[in-house]
Amino acid sequence: MDELKIPEAWRVLRIQSELVDGIESLARLGGAVTIFGSARIKTDNVYYDEAMRLGGILGKEGIPVITGGGPGIMEAANRGCYGTATASVGLNISLPTEQDPNPYQNVSLTFRYFFVRKFMFVKHAVGFVIFPGGYGTLDELFEALTLVQTSKVRPFPIILLGSEYWQGLVEWIKTTMLSQGCIEESETHLFSVVDDAESAAKIILQHARMLQAQEIAE
Repeated sequence: MDELKIPEAWRVLRIQSELVDGIESLARLGGAVTIFGSARIKTDNVYYDEAMRLGGILGKEGIPVITGGGPGIMEAANRGCYGTATASVGLNISLPTEQDPNPYQNVSLTFRYFFVRKFMFVKHAVGFVIFPGGYGTLDELFEALTLVQTSKVRPFPIILLGSEYWQGLVEWIKTTMLSQGCIEESETHLFSVVDDAESAAKIILQHARMLQAQEIAE
């Protein structure tokens, strides 16, 4: 084998190993809600409280919560779910900063590659809830919108929590993007905006019950 190609070959094997480990570790998880948001939000922030409340509501309803496993919003959502009988999952990643796993995880996995981790975020999702966050949060938001838009995944609720935080982005999508013909009117309805955990949970639970009814009918 060409010596120059050996490092790339090993990288492929590491990627394969992460995929297999992730799939097997979450094989029995079932439908879950993935919650995103800033790692930099502190415990005294209103969004931390809402994320913890949402994790608790979903956990009590038997719906697992998946986060990126770090601090901030991720910690809050895991923390809320951790106090219930339902799995609280953290999909951690090795980063120079903000990579320490929070202590509220029943299932904790660590990834080297972002794209493998992102696949695991989507694989079990019956909903995404996006709290205020930075570039990483926006990345996950638009990836989910793209997957639903292009029918690469079965449609699921994508919920932005915090209308004040998201209003500039939502306005830009519904005016500039739409007026320039970059999206269609129907595609402005791929997400919802709410202001509290209860409203987000209501949308998620309605969708989850619809899926259960479809499975029974099949």
